[in-house]
Amino acid sequence: MEKVQVKGANGKLGVLVVGVGGAVASTFIAGTLITRKGMGIPVGSITQLATMRIGKREDNHFPKIKDVVPLANLNDIVFGGWDLFEENVYQAAKHAEVLTKEDIDKVKDELATIKPMKAVFDQEFVKRLHGTWVKSAPTKWDLAEQVKEDIRNFKKENGCDRIVVIWCGSTEVFTPLGEVHKTLAAFEKGLKENHKDIAPSNIYAYAAVAEGVPYINGAPNLTVDIPAMWELAAQHQVPICGKDFKTGQTMLKTVLSPMFKTRMLGLNGWFSTNILGNRDGEVLDDPGSFKTKEESKLSVIDNILQPELYPELYGNVYHKVRINYYPPRNDDKEGWDNIDLFGWLGYKMQMKVDFLCKDSILAAPLCLDLVLFTDLAKRAGMSGIQDWLSFYFKSPMHEPNKVAEHDLFIQYVKLKNTLRKMIGEETIDYLD
Repeated sequence: MEKVQVKGANGKLGVLVVGVGGAVASTFIAGTLITRKGMGIPVGSITQLATMRIGKREDNHFPKIKDVVPLANLNDIVFGGWDLFEENVYQAAKHAEVLTKEDIDKVKDELATIKPMKAVFDQEFVKRLHGTWVKSAPTKWDLAEQVKEDIRNFKKENGCDRIVVIWCGSTEVFTPLGEVHKTLAAFEKGLKENHKDIAPSNIYAYAAVAEGVPYINGAPNLTVDIPAMWELAAQHQVPICGKDFKTGQTMLKTVLSPMFKTRMLGLNGWFSTNILGNRDGEVLDDPGSFKTKEESKLSVIDNILQPELYPELYGNVYHKVRINYYPPRNDDKEGWDNIDLFGWLGYKMQMKVDFLCKDSILAAPLCLDLVLFTDLAKRAGMSGIQDWLSFYFKSPMHEPNKVAEHDLFIQYVKLKNTLRKMIGEETIDYLD
């Protein structure tokens, strides 16, 4: 198979995080720094730990992905970003209380040097937060210009060869796709006229893509999932992906739903509830932000089960999702699911799942993988929506003429086959 021409991962890779002082970002950054010092294991990271079969099964060749795919080295990563609050990432990591002080102190000096740039913030889009370290400008166009300048300055000051931007910020209030999002011309006009439906996340995405920088959307916000941004990404040949990191409860749904469907087991109802603290829980306590998250979480089951094809099994499923802010838990999220299913001759059964997890501990390795894979995509000349990275998202972006793939295992095969193509190996269909 012809090998894709991938430029080498030479020089430093700048990773700019929106929400760099949040629980997810500080856990991601601290964990990456600890890992590269050899003081921790990056559990959950496919780029660092997973193997990939090369050739036929009888060849028994299973090298680690990082040994055969030209990914950036962790030692070449430089971190920076923006946040609503001025504290450095060492202070932020202690405040988040995800990692122990013992672990945070292993990289105290490095974390303390990462100080956030002022954020683009609009109270209308995140009702429960009150930013104190924010940019000001007469128009949203001017704010985008400030973010572009931030990216250029960071790249120059840190001697970076390449940059990737990743959104680890809060969920914004639900914003439906409007006329301002449908064309690049309309969007740029909207920036200059302070259109009310252009969110801070849109501004970051516009600035990054216009600078030729890959953009990863870790929240369910529209952000880069709009025609205007697809147009911009095509112009500048930039990879974009999202949206909403697939971590706890939804990850389980993308595993259990395929099981029900492949065994032709019926489903009557699926009730999901969550309790969580930290900034994420506080933001999602607002109905507007919850609506955005709810849309992301509800789409999974119907997509996988395809009720239009199996009305007798999935034509009348009652699906409910609840998220409750509970400060005592901090980052220790609990997702509880009650599933009412039925089997042979319609006899009823139940499944109950209680997943007690650390949200940021699950999200951190996803951030690392996505940063390395989008940088790889950029060096491989890939642009636009990177649907081969759907594995990492609750609500994967996809081309308008395609249907999103939610099945975790199909997503995983697609991810690895894309990597195989990049290094000139045969893709695997398991028929051998």
